[in-house]
Amino acid sequence: MINTWEETYMQAVIDLWNKEAVKDGYKELTKQSFQQIFVSSPYFDQKNTFVLFEEEQVTGFACGCTGDDLPLGQVAGYITCIVLADGSQTDDNYKLLLSAIEARFRELGKKQSDVLFFNPMMLPWYIPNTPQHEHNNAPGVPVDSRLYSFLQSEGYVERAKECAMYLNLEQFSMPEEIRGKEDKAAAGGYNVELFDASKHQSVAEMLQGLNNPLWEKEIGRCTSEGVPVVIAAHGNQVVGFAGPVIRQENGRGYFAGIGVHPEHEGHGLGTILFFKLCEAFKTIGTDYMSLYTGSSNPAIRIYEKAGFQTVRQFSIMRREFS
Repeated sequence: MINTWEETYMQAVIDLWNKEAVKDGYKELTKQSFQQIFVSSPYFDQKNTFVLFEEEQVTGFACGCTGDDLPLGQVAGYITCIVLADGSQTDDNYKLLLSAIEARFRELGKKQSDVLFFNPMMLPWYIPNTPQHEHNNAPGVPVDSRLYSFLQSEGYVERAKECAMYLNLEQFSMPEEIRGKEDKAAAGGYNVELFDASKHQSVAEMLQGLNNPLWEKEIGRCTSEGVPVVIAAHGNQVVGFAGPVIRQENGRGYFAGIGVHPEHEGHGLGTILFFKLCEAFKTIGTDYMSLYTGSSNPAIRIYEKAGFQTVRQFSIMRREFS
């Protein structure tokens, strides 16, 4: 039997998660974190959150989300998770939960189902071989998981592999090569530094040029509220960003991303922004950084030069509805 979400299911679902999802590296859930990730999210949909019962026991949990204001949101629904108990991980049970999520997507007029890093319901996971250092979001399906092989069998196409990368900031130091890039950029009128509202302008225009609604919201808010953000400026006009520069309670350096306005590419600003971001995190006593990038993204060489190593791989997947 499969039911849509009710608050009374919460503890049983948390218990299921803490027994099964943790096997794929996900962080344990508490009532507080479950509430924060799922129920309190503006994208939570009770009609797209499902609980599977077998012999009156909760043996499955699945959640999808939608939002027209999300990237691809007008055409795509996002699968957040499908978790099954050890003895219930059959194709039939996976298909039952997947079909329920997809049916809700179709009901809302969506044309495709995605497992994608833009999902606003962020699932934290532990970085292997660390003292429970964690990343704040799973950018897809772990490639070593049962769900990954099931989605492939159901016609989900792997669109990319995301490499999860990690750096202990004790190991970071600014290479002289990057200082040289800074000098060259400065000769062209570019500076990379922390945002200063008294001298820097055009943040909104820069963010609009990057065409990422999530960055537009978060970085726009941070710069207006005084949260540190590393920026690239041409004169006093902001043309790129890296950040925000926030040390989380767990010691991780949280940042939303890095972007350079298309009109100002080709000056090495992305590389400089990234290394200056690492430096800014180390300056405020951050323990480590983690990020993800496409396995074929040339930027992976930049991250490796800074000392990052790939620790896991996640798959970005999609099925278009016929």
